[in-house]
Amino acid sequence: MAAKRPGGVTLGIIDFILQNMADKKNIRIDKFLWSVRIFKTRSIASDECRKGRIIIYDVQVKPSRIVLKNEIITVKKPPVNYSFRVIEPIENRVGAKLVEQFIEDLTPAGEKLKLELGQSGGIVYRDKGTGRPTKKERRQIDRIKDNFQD
Repeated sequence: MAAKRPGGVTLGIIDFILQNMADKKNIRIDKFLWSVRIFKTRSIASDECRKGRIIIYDVQVKPSRIVLKNEIITVKKPPVNYSFRVIEPIENRVGAKLVEQFIEDLTPAGEKLKLELGQSGGIVYRDKGTGRPTKKERRQIDRIKDNFQD
C-alpha cells in the first residue's frame, strides 16, 4: 500500500503529477474545459470551478488548477454528472469534430438518460385561459414529475 500525505493523496499520484508537469505545458482547467467545448465561455468554466462543480481525484478544483494527461474530470451540470478522461491537454479551442481527440466521454448511460427525461417532461400542457396553476395543482404536477423521474 502506498504511503499517504495529508489530505489522503497517495505518493504515487503526486509522483505521476510531477512527471507529467515536467513533460507538458501548464494548461489551466478552466481554459481546457472551454477549449474542448464543455462550457461555452471560459468565464462560465471559471465560475463552475469556483462553485465546486469541477472535480478531479474527488477534490473540487480551482480555475487555476493544471490539467494533466489521463486525469478523470467530473463535471456537475445538474441533473447530470459528466465524466471525462483527458487524452491530451490543449489550450486553443477546437472544432466540435476534433474534441474526441482530446477527451474521452466516460459518462454512464444512466446519467445521460436523466438529461433526456428532464427535457421531455419539462412542458406540461394547460388549456388556454386557465392561467397559472394553483398551489394544489402545482403540487400535483410536482408529484407526477418526481414519480416519472424516479
